[in-house]
Order: sequence, then structure tokens, then C-alpha cells
Amino acid sequence: MSEVAKREVRLHGHRVVYRVGGDLESDRPVLLLVHGMAGSSATWRDVLPKLALRFTVVAPDLPGHGESDKPLQDYSLGALANSLRDLMVALGIERATVIGQSLGGGVAMQFAYQYPRHCERLVLVSSGGLGGEVSWMLRALTLPGAEYLMPVLFPSFVRDAGNAVSRRLGRLGVRWPHIEQEWRAYASLADPANRPSFVRTLRSVVEPGGQSVSAHDRLYLASMLPTLIIWGQRDRIIPVAHAHAAHEALPGSRLVVFESSGHFPHTEEPESFVEVLTDFIDTSEALELDEPGWRALLTAGPPSSS
Repeated sequence: MSEVAKREVRLHGHRVVYRVGGDLESDRPVLLLVHGMAGSSATWRDVLPKLALRFTVVAPDLPGHGESDKPLQDYSLGALANSLRDLMVALGIERATVIGQSLGGGVAMQFAYQYPRHCERLVLVSSGGLGGEVSWMLRALTLPGAEYLMPVLFPSFVRDAGNAVSRRLGRLGVRWPHIEQEWRAYASLADPANRPSFVRTLRSVVEPGGQSVSAHDRLYLASMLPTLIIWGQRDRIIPVAHAHAAHEALPGSRLVVFESSGHFPHTEEPESFVEVLTDFIDTSEALELDEPGWRALLTAGPPSSS
């Protein structure tokens, strides 16, 4: 496996931490991996070293997440897409295949919409922004005053006890990847410093009734962009029906459903994930933006549903 390094850069005065595998100076294709809500670049640890054998891979901790700074600022999809663009500029990356999981899928779609010249391909993994349904827990945490209950819901002593159990199971070689990922999100919210940015991020995309942001009215713009949709059949956070609806709305897209996975197919079936992703990149042509074609597509609008 290729070595993965953790690095940091300052953008607009704020620290952004990222993991990188491969050589940023090489001419290999670049993969930009974008994690989900209350997550971090650590979510990609099972696939990043393997992908770095073939590609240059960059996985940031989004602003407000992981080890990156958490200023009180805008955490909308547009703002997070801007942060990806700024990171690419800082690292000297012109174009990349953008791969987003959960919230990161919404950020990836927003990035492709705002900066199509910088996006070669789009990969959506259990992505938000493709339908209204989302887990009841996330909806509940958007209710007014929910942030004041977080010290009770996410006490540090529970985090510490859970981490101790996790370490002991790890030493015994026992792993439940989906529980591991959900626990990491829970544990991150036991830290009071993480809660304000989490609440701002969550409320920018979810409300008590469900997801409040949808990409469906702009999916037609991705018809020029090679797109892969990966989902877990057992996803309890965002239903797999969203994957099928997005695939139908995106002629030419590819859909792969992992039958044994939930919301985190990249950790639950990492070998299959790497295989599917590598095949997609090997068998698709990176987008070379056709300005007249893009303009014609945008002005024509979405195809009629009648």
C-alpha cells in the first residue's frame, strides 16, 4: 500500500487538515475525497492507501470538521464547495474526480455545479441532496434548542467509555465498520468545540421535516459529466431509493448497490469499493468542458417530464 501523510494548510487564516496519498507533483489523476456530516478524512482510511497506488488522493477535513478549524462562519454546501476549490488552488491541483459521501456528496454536486472546469468526474456515495428522507435522529437535532441538549445527549464520559470498548475490541480483531463510523460521529459531538459548526452545517441541509436541499432540478446539468452512484442496500440514514431515482434522472450514470453495506460502503466493503471506483475511472473519459454545449444545456433547462 502507498504511504498516506497528514498535512495542513491555512486558508483565509484558518487551519485546514488533509490527508494525501501519492505525489502531488505527478501527472496521475487526482481524486478528491469528501467525508460526511460530523465526520473527517479518517473515514477513508480503509481505501485511501489502496487508491494512492494508482492515483493522487487528497482527503480534507472540511472546515468545521475533524482537525480543521471550526470558526463561526457559513457552512452551507456552497461555502464548503468554495473551500474545496481553495484547497485545490493552494495545492496546485487544476482538476480532480470528486468523490463525496453523505453530506460530502451534496458538497461534491455543488462543487461540480459551481466549478465544472475543475471537476473531471463525479462519484456520489450514499449522498445527501437527492431526496427528502433522512434519519429521524438528524431531523431531531435540527429542532430549536437541540444544541442545548447536546451536553446531555453526547456526554464525554460515554465517549470515553465507548472509546475504551472500541480499543479493546480492536485488539481482539473485532470490527463493525458501520457502527465504528456512527460512533466516531457521536464521539466528535461529545467535544463542545465541535457542536456549533455541526449545528450550522446540519441546519443548512436538514430541517425537522427532512432534507431541505435537493439537487434534482439541476441534475440535468450533470449529463455531460461522468457520474458514478454507489449506495448500500441496508442504508438506514438515507434510503437506497434515492440512488435509483438519481440514476434514472441521470442518463449515462452508473449505479452500483452494495448488498451487504449500509451508509458507509467505503468502510463496510472497502475492497469492492476500490475495485468499482478504479474501474469507473479507467473506463470513463474525464470531462473536458465544452463551453458552447454547457451554455446551450443551461439555457435549454431540464428536459420536460411529460
